[in-house]
Amino acid sequence: MFAEKYRSIGLNILYYRRLKGLSQEALSIKAGLTRSYISKIERGAARCGLEVFFLIAQALEVDPAELISDLPPGTESAQK
Repeated sequence: MFAEKYRSIGLNILYYRRLKGLSQEALSIKAGLTRSYISKIERGAARCGLEVFFLIAQALEVDPAELISDLPPGTESAQK
């Protein structure tokens, strides 16, 4: 039902991870998750609960709203 939304969230996580210069391994260590789980989330192949979602946002040092935005990454904060 929400497959496209999870895919969008995964792509936003991928965007901010790369923007911060982090590998999946580095993000997984910062968030306390496995690298394979990060990979699955970025591809939209795994759904994450709120706790995991907030751990990833915290590790990326971004507002969680940036990760769920349908706007292209980086444009939301420019509009504020």
